[in-house]
Amino acid sequence: MGSNVTHKLIASHLVSGQMKKGEEIGVRIDQTLTQDATGTLVMLEFEAMNISRVRTEVSAQYVDHNILQTDHKNPDDHLFLASACRKFGVWFSRPGNGVSHPVHMENLGVPGKTLLGSDSHTCSAGSLGMLAFGAGGLEVAMAMAGQPFFVRMPEIMGVRLTGTLPEWVSAKDVILEMLRRHGVSGGRGKIIEYYGPGLECLSAMDRHVIANMGAELGATSSVFPSDSEIRNFLQLHGRGDMFTEITADENTGYDIDEEIDLSSLEPLIALPGSPGNVVPVTEVAGRDIYQSYIGSSSNPGFRDLAIAAYILDEKKVHDRVSLDINPASRQILEHLTSEGYLQKLIHAGARIHQAGCNGCIGMGQAPASGKISLRTVPRNFSGRSGTKNDKVYLCSPETAAASALSGVITDPRTLDIQYPIIKEPTNLTVHSEMLIPPAQEGEEVEIEKGPNIQPLPALTALPERLEGPVLLKVGDDISTDDIMPAGTEVLPFRSNIPEISKFAFQRIDETYSERSKMYRKSGSFIVGGLNYGQGSSREHAALGPRYLGLRAVIAKSFARIHWQNLCNFGILPLTFAHSGDWEKNDQGDILTIEHVRNALSSSHALTVFNKTRNEHFTALHDMSARQIEMVLKGSLINMVH
Repeated sequence: MGSNVTHKLIASHLVSGQMKKGEEIGVRIDQTLTQDATGTLVMLEFEAMNISRVRTEVSAQYVDHNILQTDHKNPDDHLFLASACRKFGVWFSRPGNGVSHPVHMENLGVPGKTLLGSDSHTCSAGSLGMLAFGAGGLEVAMAMAGQPFFVRMPEIMGVRLTGTLPEWVSAKDVILEMLRRHGVSGGRGKIIEYYGPGLECLSAMDRHVIANMGAELGATSSVFPSDSEIRNFLQLHGRGDMFTEITADENTGYDIDEEIDLSSLEPLIALPGSPGNVVPVTEVAGRDIYQSYIGSSSNPGFRDLAIAAYILDEKKVHDRVSLDINPASRQILEHLTSEGYLQKLIHAGARIHQAGCNGCIGMGQAPASGKISLRTVPRNFSGRSGTKNDKVYLCSPETAAASALSGVITDPRTLDIQYPIIKEPTNLTVHSEMLIPPAQEGEEVEIEKGPNIQPLPALTALPERLEGPVLLKVGDDISTDDIMPAGTEVLPFRSNIPEISKFAFQRIDETYSERSKMYRKSGSFIVGGLNYGQGSSREHAALGPRYLGLRAVIAKSFARIHWQNLCNFGILPLTFAHSGDWEKNDQGDILTIEHVRNALSSSHALTVFNKTRNEHFTALHDMSARQIEMVLKGSLINMVH
């Protein structure tokens, strides 16, 4: 049997382990990507390793999350990142240059290469025929130091695409259909590979839309072939010499088979609270909206904004609606300007924001209380927008633009205009001046550190006996936004762990941080439900609670990246052997694990004693020997020093 694209990419980068489902494998990393919300910590971690220069083929640092400058913290950190890039040999994308994923795709992505990023949406690069993973920042720092990335060998889900997208249906509806079928945890333990004749109607940026939101499925990654469409994209951006054809062999197979007839799709929309809560637009059409937001990493392409301009041409946004245009890269913004589309959007009443993540992570553009916001962003976790009781719906640019005109959720197929065919300009002007190449020599560079940048906290080894209270009990699908929020108040403290830890679980229980103080040395527990830690790769969601004394999370199941981040910072990720035991452990109960160090090394089952109820139950771990070692030593940092 031949090989699929995913197997070819893994096999060509495999440095340890075997490609057997569930076995831990080590993968050589060619490129790394960091963004400023997580990259400041990555740079501090890399600096602590005392390595003079990165050992990857390409490493790039993007400033796209914290570009609001409301005081000194963000600009100080921008200077820190710029100086660290010069010293360590990293490309630096300046504030306002755009979101990491499309900018990397335009300038640095190469088919056949591996990419590890401290952002969960790094999987977007799978659109180019790359093998791209989101991970915690500490793992990215290790990759920058030349170490492999370790992951459990996933199942490969092959999704065969047939047919052609109907008018007014686009790539966003394809990934929303996947979420409608599988929910936010249906991709866990899987890499999703798209193939088939339907690919012919999907541009490179369309594929980016689909690969980007594979993270919302919980997938390890998403992969597309590197074919003639990718060759055209690279040639358009002046990088045709980077093209390598990578396609699946004709006689290949997949662990799981799926098929989507693109011709059968209709406009879809995800209801508030979860990207997996997907219904047809027709089911919610007519609801009043306050905001329509187009752009972000999950709809970053020229076409995504140009089609909105076409819909709004010579018309006005409804007087109740704020139409927010969020260009994903400065280059795309320039093309929209030169082709006349930006003028159409401005004349229609759109608000044009700087190229960056912005409102997607609650950095501005927050909607009004209790009012509907339609967004083309990848996530709609409650409160992520910056408004506590938000009502964020996820949809395509077509649906967002049509609704901005009418003032209510509108099926774009009902528009009384001819469906346009939007194509990229063929005379593309490549804009790379704000992507600064690494300096040839960095030995003499001094790293600039503002007063908000604090050293990493010391993390102690796992004790022989754990005893402490369940400080918090939560339900299913708790996200890293719930654990450690983003937004204008919190993100500026990303390089200051003592300060950012004060916001831990703030959306769920404002007293958590204060209650944790007395258990910082002795330790505490959290009890979680299914898919604990879904969403962002931010390692602050592990490191913040760890600083506050968290030593173990016992949950029904974990999201992949957060599970690994817990291991990275010496927090035990345990699962209930029997789901009914979740009901028997409440907030405030005192839990004890005796001889925990020996138990981890000798068995995958640990006995936990609920001292409050005088009952024992079994908890399981699925850590490799390497992960057990880092937990025993208190963190991955301790293990490598």
